[in-house]
Amino acid sequence: MLEVAADHIRHVHSVVQGTLTSDEAVIDSPITRSWIRCLNEYRLDPDNRDDLLIVSRTELEERQERLSDVLVVAKKEMANLYQQLAGSGYAIMLADCDGVVLNYLCDPAFTHAASASGLRQGAVWTERYQGTNGMGTCLLEKAPIAIHKNEHFLARHISISSSAAPIFNHRGEVVAVLDASSESRSNRQHILALINMSVQMVENRVFQHQFRHECLVRFHSRPEFVGTLSEGAIAFNPAGTVLGATRNALFQLGLCTPADIYGRNIAELFNVPLAGLIESSIKKAFHPTPIFEVQGGGRFFAVACAPESSGREARPQALVRGSRKEVESLEDRRTPLDDLGFGDKIMRHNIQAAKRVLERDVPILLYGETGTGKEMFAKAIHFSGSRANKPFVAINCASIPESLIESELFGYKPGAFTGASRDGQRGKIFQANGGTLFLDEIGDMPILLQARLLRTLEEREVLPLGSETPIKVDIRIISATHCDLPKKIEKNEFREDLYYRLQGVTISLPSLRERADRHKLIAHLLAKECSEDKNVEMDKNLLEVFDRYRWPGNLRQLRNVLRTMIALRESDVLTINDLPPDFVNAAGLCKTYDAPPVEQLEKLNPLESAQREALIHELKQSRWNISTVAKKLKMSRNTLYRRIQRLNIKGRNKDVVD
Repeated sequence: MLEVAADHIRHVHSVVQGTLTSDEAVIDSPITRSWIRCLNEYRLDPDNRDDLLIVSRTELEERQERLSDVLVVAKKEMANLYQQLAGSGYAIMLADCDGVVLNYLCDPAFTHAASASGLRQGAVWTERYQGTNGMGTCLLEKAPIAIHKNEHFLARHISISSSAAPIFNHRGEVVAVLDASSESRSNRQHILALINMSVQMVENRVFQHQFRHECLVRFHSRPEFVGTLSEGAIAFNPAGTVLGATRNALFQLGLCTPADIYGRNIAELFNVPLAGLIESSIKKAFHPTPIFEVQGGGRFFAVACAPESSGREARPQALVRGSRKEVESLEDRRTPLDDLGFGDKIMRHNIQAAKRVLERDVPILLYGETGTGKEMFAKAIHFSGSRANKPFVAINCASIPESLIESELFGYKPGAFTGASRDGQRGKIFQANGGTLFLDEIGDMPILLQARLLRTLEEREVLPLGSETPIKVDIRIISATHCDLPKKIEKNEFREDLYYRLQGVTISLPSLRERADRHKLIAHLLAKECSEDKNVEMDKNLLEVFDRYRWPGNLRQLRNVLRTMIALRESDVLTINDLPPDFVNAAGLCKTYDAPPVEQLEKLNPLESAQREALIHELKQSRWNISTVAKKLKMSRNTLYRRIQRLNIKGRNKDVVD
């Protein structure tokens, strides 16, 4: 180890002194800039072994108090990040703008090494004291960065790797930094991507909390991204003046700094007044509304939210009237549920059943094959009722490890189990308080956990792990499954009492192949997927192919196929030639063929010409079904495709499918 440290020290000095200046990319890197600062500006020695600088308990508490808004949100995201990296030997830290570690979570396997490296609460990790490191260098560079082992300046830190990203406030100032450090050799880019996602979540939630008493406009160029990490958010006062904006908002509007937008009126940004946008959002149950940028003409989709304050004098008048009308005529207006039906009788019945229990305390159980839109239907129920502006929390019971699902659902108190966050964690049920909890794939919930869920639903209270005090919750429960729950009950794989507690209203969503409104649904999804390209159409032959296909992946598969075709199309009229190869193979689909130019046929010898005519004859006899022809000729479909290509059999405009 001493030899490794000595080599590192010599390398640092050689880089800074310019003996390795042949590689400009290295010299211009953030690491080299930091080494130069450490040696020339801070006068640090790479072999420095001074005691770690730790702030007093009083100062630490004062710093935590000053950053309380960020810290409250960050603790939850740190716990989520910790769970994602559980077992990988990571320490998750939040430091303030002065590099002081305010909060800290550590994998038990890394605790000793982390302590020895000085990764602890209250420690100061600026470059001036700790040399090049994730937190300190990130604060100076004001950008995400990964510092891997011997990229650290001090030799005593070369055993660890750090990835960090800055947290900005709405004024564009760095207020904190989130860091993940470990001795692990995990993929640094993957870790940095997870940290960036957590930072975005922190910034968005802090922004929404700080401006909760103002009007918020959330927007994105694609409607499905409104409500996600990628959305932009702008806060306005009642007069429509900008009070602040997130980094994503500036990026989407092509602005560089918060000063470019602060103080401007909404009329300078978008083609709608604030009151009109709020009223439109209410009428559409907070589904994104199309708006246009004033200067560039770019189209966005936006949702405008009212202030949380109880004082109505701060709200635009249109909002006050709209909110009252929304409550009074909830069942009479058109809702997001109505947008799911295009004429199919089963869907019409499902929508009517859901609307009848919209404001009643009746659980809903959704049945359907994978991809039939169960979560989409659940969201439509949520956004159609009075809980629309409350949380919609979805949890997939099949995708969470059995060891974590209990803490995910019910949360836990500090120190509830080994490796638990010091601050505890709110469970999904508590997060959904006031709104809707969507339990997807409920049939795959572990049998031992079903009893706890049943008690929660009966008592309407949640008991976090390690706690003796239950917390009252107000939630609507919507469950979904593709399983036959009665059969699972017979096999003792699902509790009968829980089944009847979830089965208030049972709604079975039809598969895509069963829907009578399939053509209108396909047209609707096509229009939605090509929102940026209004003129994209589908020819009749392609629609016939879609009509005959069985669609095992249902709506999810259809949307993916349409999205791929739109992206790779050669014209604004989609044909069978635009179908992805995987779909063609899966469908057993073959395109019919035209004769190529004469000069291409002349290149074939007599035997190849005869093979060509015979193959075209077989294709015609089987109505151009490639699976049938391949089976008849006792060859694979891929071999048949290659032979068709080699013999210059070109496509026309006719497709058939098994």
